[in-house]
Amino acid sequence: MTTSPRDPADRTPTSNPVLRRALNWGAAIAGGIAVVGGIFGLVFAGTEGLVSALLGTLLAVVFMGITGASILLANRFAGSDVFVGAFFGIVLGGWLLKFIVFIVLVVLLRGVDWLDPVVLFLAIVAGVIGSLVVDVLVVARSRLPYASDAQLPPPPSDD
Repeated sequence: MTTSPRDPADRTPTSNPVLRRALNWGAAIAGGIAVVGGIFGLVFAGTEGLVSALLGTLLAVVFMGITGASILLANRFAGSDVFVGAFFGIVLGGWLLKFIVFIVLVVLLRGVDWLDPVVLFLAIVAGVIGSLVVDVLVVARSRLPYASDAQLPPPPSDD
């Protein structure tokens, strides 16, 4: 499979397809974790286990999605004068958002009767491990050159 050379005016980073692929595969893995975790949660902890597994998987997916989506959003500024500042501001803002949401959820969900903490913890861990495996596999199988976005100077002329 050959790819056509990129248009020099196209400043979209070549990492975008990799990030999109990681998000898509992460969503598929999360669906599987939700089904399996929901079944095990229902069998071992009843309705509370089912709700805990689904909520834990949802949290893992949302946190994974915030990172990928923030990088894709920040990449829209590629080629502009504010790219570096916008990129780091958006990505760090996404991380800060995840931190705040996590702390708020821990405070709100601590001690509620309708959650099983063990199933919730296991579902979150399964989602995080699944996300890491997907990220490693997608990046390892991507075919990006090491200097994909670099522009070489023009060749010397014989004048």
